[in-house]
Formats: sequence, C-alpha cells, structure tokens
Amino acid sequence: MNSPSTQFVTSRRMGVFEPIHQISMWDESFRSSGNFNASASMILDEDTKLDNQSEDASHGILGPSSKYDQEATKPTDKVQRRLAQNREAARKSRMRKKAYVQQLETSRLKLIQLEQELDRVRQQGVYIGGGLDTNPLGFSGTINSGITTFEMEYGHWVEEQNRQSCELRNALKACISDVELRFLVDNGMSHYFELFSMKSTAAKADVFYVMSGMWKTSAERFFSWIGGFRPSELLKVLQPHLDPLTDQQLLDVHNLRQSCQQAEDALSQGMDKLQHTLAETVAACQLDEGSYVPQMANAMERLEALVSFVTQADHLRRETLQQMSRILTTRQAARGLAALGEYFHRLRALSSLWANRPREPA
Repeated sequence: MNSPSTQFVTSRRMGVFEPIHQISMWDESFRSSGNFNASASMILDEDTKLDNQSEDASHGILGPSSKYDQEATKPTDKVQRRLAQNREAARKSRMRKKAYVQQLETSRLKLIQLEQELDRVRQQGVYIGGGLDTNPLGFSGTINSGITTFEMEYGHWVEEQNRQSCELRNALKACISDVELRFLVDNGMSHYFELFSMKSTAAKADVFYVMSGMWKTSAERFFSWIGGFRPSELLKVLQPHLDPLTDQQLLDVHNLRQSCQQAEDALSQGMDKLQHTLAETVAACQLDEGSYVPQMANAMERLEALVSFVTQADHLRRETLQQMSRILTTRQAARGLAALGEYFHRLRALSSLWANRPREPA
C-alpha cells in the first residue's frame, strides 16, 4: 500500500499553505472501489438514499426463487423473515427521524422569531448583558440557529449510536448470518457518515464551535483532533478487538495506519501555518493604534480556510472507516463498529463520573 502523497499549494490571496482536498492515501486497488466523498445533503435526503439502498439490497438478496432452488447455501426463509423485520425496524426508525426533523424545523422557526425580537430590542437602544454593547465591530451577535440545530441533531445521533452498538453486540452473540450482519454494519457506517455531513453544515455556521469540540463531553475533547477523533490512534485502540487477523490483514491495517499518520501530519502542519499567518495578520501594524477593523477583515478572509481543514479531517475519518470495512470480514467489521461505539460511550461515562466526583470542601 502506497503512502499518501499529500500536496500543498500556496494561496496568493491568503498567504497560507493549505492541504489539497483530494488526499490520495491508498493504492489503485483501493481507489478502484469508487469515490466516497462525504455529502453535505440534509437529513431527509440522506434518509431517502438509505431507503432506496435498503430496498435494492433486499431485492438482490431475496431475488427470484429459482436461484434458491439452485443454490442451497442462500439465506433460508428464517433469514428472509429476519431481513423483513430489519427493514420494518429501519422504516420505523426513519419515520421517527422525520418526526424529529419536523420538530427541529419548528424549533428553528421559534429561534428565528427570537432573533427578530432581539434585533428589535437592539434597534430600540436596549443593551443586554451588563447594560453596554461591548461588540466593537458592530456584529449582531444573534443566536446561531445552525449550531442550535446541530446540538439537537447530535443528541439524537448519540442515542442512535448507542442503540446500534447494543444491536450489534446482541447480533454477534446470537450468531446470525453474515447477510443479516452486513445489513447492520452498513447501517452503522452510514450513521457515522451522517455525522460528518452534519458537522460540515455546522462548520459553515460556526467553525470555531466545531473545532473546539464543545458539542462533545470533556473526555472526548481531550482526545479531539480538528473537531473529531484521530484516525490513526483509533485504529490502534480498535485493533485488539478485531483478532484474529490474517497476515495480510495485519499488513493492510499497518499500512493504513501509516497512511493516516502521514495525512494527519500534513493537515496538522497546514493548521499550524494557518494559525501563524492568522496571528501575524491580527497583529499587523501597531497594537495600540485603536483602529483594527482592516486587520479583522483580512483575518476573516483567512479563516475561510479553517472550514476546509475540518472538511478534510472528516474526509480522512470517513475514508479510514471505509478502508477498514474492505480489509475486514463482515464479522470483524461488526465487532469493530460495536467496539467503536462502546469506546465513545465509555468516554462519555468517564466525563460524567469526573464531573460528579466527590470534592473536598474549600
């Protein structure tokens, strides 16, 4: 497996080095599998796509009866019934999600009304928070409805992740067929891709919020890298749960981890360069002049690159999950997804225990 050839280009307008979006990390055997760039479509569009995929997969599995007569190893009637139950459960899950999205839309409208009320108050000369308008640039400072929506969506995402992890563990204990297990694995992968799409939208609304990881618990933020998990470190954590691995699988996982580390280093170097250039822009001219609006305008232009770093980091995370799915067998992939969900669940539990730890009186 070849190492990624991460490239940099110089932006004359911004004066910073930025990693190119298309990071080629794997050899031609992996590239031939297709393009898996993360989409930024809305939740309902993604649901429709998953629905169509589930139906297509079902038709492909249940196929003409003549195939079952010729191949005795195909899924039995019991498997077909279980697949039908899985499809029904998925349909109900989509209905619940659509109802949830409608609730989010209602909340968004209420937020818009609240913003309008706040704007009217400001226009009347009433200042909130200490009696002074401390915003020197005159920005409105209204509530960011995009981030509020993301927080609500992410809470629902975490609940669904916990449910899917539990379902995977139960399925592995029940020793169900690989066909049924693949259905659960595909759902689990799609769930993570949905998170990356949500984060892309949130980053455009407030990239600092996404970068800071304030939507995560404290223990998760401790391991955060550009708004999410570091793929190479996660491979190291999960590998013991995937055994036994063949020699070829061990080699592929090792090469994948090295590729991830190189891509991570390239993105981190680009982030360091952007931070250095941004600091120079903010500190341009004399700091005691009092007028700094021109410097802020230049800094705002440079910050546009920060959104692309979040997008590229999530693209790397997405590609890593997809490559692992190709390297592993169906059951290994199921164990890996279950372990991944359990890992994040434990980090959240650790944060809760830390926050509620006994404290000595001051």
